Amino acid sequence: MITDEFDDKTPAIINPVMNADSPAVDACIITFSHQIEAFVLANYECRKIASIWFATGETPVWQIERAGRKFAFFKTYVGAPACVGSVEDTLSVIRTKKYVVFGGAGCLDKEIAHGKIMIPTEAYRDEGTSYHYLPPADYIRISNADVVADFMACSKLPFVTGRTWTTDSFYRETRGNFQRHKADGCISVEMECAALQAMCLFRGLDLYMFLTSGDLLDAPEWDARHERGEYIGTQHDTRHFEIALELADFVCR
Repeated sequence: MITDEFDDKTPAIINPVMNADSPAVDACIITFSHQIEAFVLANYECRKIASIWFATGETPVWQIERAGRKFAFFKTYVGAPACVGSVEDTLSVIRTKKYVVFGGAGCLDKEIAHGKIMIPTEAYRDEGTSYHYLPPADYIRISNADVVADFMACSKLPFVTGRTWTTDSFYRETRGNFQRHKADGCISVEMECAALQAMCLFRGLDLYMFLTSGDLLDAPEWDARHERGEYIGTQHDTRHFEIALELADFVCR
């Protein structure tokens, strides 16, 4: 059973190699959006400080300096295994304890406005990756949700907090599972949160995560809530990078 896969009694066969010569940064900011990556490279002074290599090719890791602080930035992959693997790989090429991650999520509550910021407080572990990092449990608490909420409140940004449902298969978000998770307090569905938090706890890292309310499941039929090519209020909204950058600065004070 997958719930029996956590093994903290024997060593891993492969581990990230910590490199004392890797560049140190105050925090690492991670996006899932190719549009946001392009925006950052076009509008910020970015210097490539490292590379992560996958079978799909190179993932550059960039550095941005702001008010005397250095922040790494890169675009990761959608889905728990690849996303967590990319963060694990950064442990070999940069040195930091703080990771700011932001992306889009399906909305389970029609009362939450399209584009509104959602802060996950707990994540339902409907994926496989987290069970290799922590003992089995239905939910994992998101450690720094209160810090992210404090930042949003101080910045006067509208937000909502609640549980999230982390799934491995967005084409199998059935009506029955949606109703069950909504009744259990989940306001969003995404594919990485539970696994990222489990990995960060295992590695002793700090995760700061927020989500953008996107497509709506809480309707008679699925509602994308945006037109093709529309980016405002979606996971590709470049304003969310500005929020992530401010959040990174906030958690490093």
